[in-house]
Amino acid sequence: MLADKMRALRERFPRKSLLGQLLRYLVTGGLAFVVDFGLFALCLYKLDWHYLLANLVGLIAGLVLNYALSVLWVFTACKRTLENQKVIEFTLFALVGIAGVGINQVLMYLMVGLLDWNEMVSKMVAAVLVLMWNFGARKLMLFRKGNST
Repeated sequence: MLADKMRALRERFPRKSLLGQLLRYLVTGGLAFVVDFGLFALCLYKLDWHYLLANLVGLIAGLVLNYALSVLWVFTACKRTLENQKVIEFTLFALVGIAGVGINQVLMYLMVGLLDWNEMVSKMVAAVLVLMWNFGARKLMLFRKGNST
């Protein structure tokens, strides 16, 4: 039964479609967050590391997982712009994420600091907008439309 539902989802949202890639990217982002948060908690509470070091370890692990799943699962129907230059490809992938953090901070300042919006509502709005930034920028810069193979 689950296999039938998964097959129906794959048929409805194929890898070549932008919506199919976006849905896979959402799953990938969720998994990366779980790894990030889990390692953060492990390093912070079980290993008694400083919170900034624990945060860095979690973020790096989440970023590596996000990159690996993006290459192996999300954008497999796309031609990779820098496929033969993996260090540069990963660096650009990471820079898009870092820019996303900056965009998130600016949006939070605008919505909470200047417009006096609720913090939680602002966080959700910023998260959706940054998700779109990360997906769009990575798609345009690193995972071009159409794979020739």
